[in-house]
Amino acid sequence: MGLQTSDHLVIFGITGDLAKKMTFPSLYNLEKRGLLTTPILGVAFDDWTVERLRDHGKESIKNVEGSIDEAVADRLMARFSYVHGDFSDSTLYSTVAQELSGASAPTFYLEIPPGLFVTVAQKLAAAKLLEGEARVVFEKPFGTSLSSAQELNEQLHAIMREEQIFRIDHYLGKQPIQDLIYLRFANTLLQKIWNGSDVDCIMVTMAENFDVADRGSFYDAVGTLRDVVQNHLLQVVGLIAMEAPVETLTQPRIDLFKTIPSAEPTSVVRGQYDGYLDVDGVAKDSTTETFVALKLQINSLRWGGVPVFIRAGKQMPVTATEVVVRLRHSAGVFMGELRSQNKYEDIILRVGDDPGISLSMKVKSPQDNAIEPVRLDVAFKSALGYVPLPYETLLSNAMAGDSSLFPDQVTEEETWRIVPPILDQPQPVEAY
Repeated sequence: MGLQTSDHLVIFGITGDLAKKMTFPSLYNLEKRGLLTTPILGVAFDDWTVERLRDHGKESIKNVEGSIDEAVADRLMARFSYVHGDFSDSTLYSTVAQELSGASAPTFYLEIPPGLFVTVAQKLAAAKLLEGEARVVFEKPFGTSLSSAQELNEQLHAIMREEQIFRIDHYLGKQPIQDLIYLRFANTLLQKIWNGSDVDCIMVTMAENFDVADRGSFYDAVGTLRDVVQNHLLQVVGLIAMEAPVETLTQPRIDLFKTIPSAEPTSVVRGQYDGYLDVDGVAKDSTTETFVALKLQINSLRWGGVPVFIRAGKQMPVTATEVVVRLRHSAGVFMGELRSQNKYEDIILRVGDDPGISLSMKVKSPQDNAIEPVRLDVAFKSALGYVPLPYETLLSNAMAGDSSLFPDQVTEEETWRIVPPILDQPQPVEAY
């Protein structure tokens, strides 16, 4: 049993960069699809009027979407009210409580710095706003280490129930990531080969052809491993390798993560792109990685012996996020001269701007008795229509009380358990 459907959405940090790039466009699309039914209260430090917030929201949507349906945008903005104040000031929460008069199941979305999570949650609890069916959505990062994640969980559990805590990981809101579940378990062909007997290795890649830009101070304290591997990419591995879910996605992912030993420092490569040390906010002697590659093992009957490779980095030659499941070579010799050459058969799931799936196949070359690789490709946008933004899915799920795409406490702590050895014993960074 989940929480009941929310009757009010409250967004702390509504004037921030994340709201401008993600939240407003996602709410606009939910409004356009007829999936938004609640009033929205924006909360921030900035001394704005609600009219200024609405203008800011419409401008944000135009910048992301390129064009805007004025009628839809007007309907969305009519839902907004706004209060401002210091997040540590109890009087702000009295004002919020007045704005929420009559609401029994509010959703509080905290797109604010992690250092304010506990403060805001405690103030909400003191104002009696976390009773009953209320829930709080926390942005990443949820902790910066296993111990800090555990401490944060303890602090939050002192004031609210676990079922009220929604830890957001926007990668789990990506439609192609969710498609992994259906591709695996709804297709007989893939079900039969999704095991260590037929799979040679699994590769998860997140490459970006841009630098850290103006995020130097943030990035230098975090690095690639904490920024995207511990959360986004390990969650992807969980969906790739877990057993079939019976009721929710939570328990199969937990069971899978428990079979992954902590990463070995000697199975990690760390890199730092040329010019990183010149970025504002980056220490001149920084050893923070902007690229990381690591190998993991899964000690299970299904996946024993199959390596999992994870790669992520800035300033790469291309921008691409994909999952490659590489199949083992077939036996190889048949019909005399026709031989299976060293060309792999890959199942490739594209998660980035061109979501889709490709299957690499081996066919006979028309010129001679040789193997020619070809790809069977499906682009999800053209084949299936509109692909929702990640935050559309996650915000609507949170408001519906559905936590299946949000890591729970055990999942969060298990993923943090995997990475400490390579944080505590970091390999030297190599320039690239």
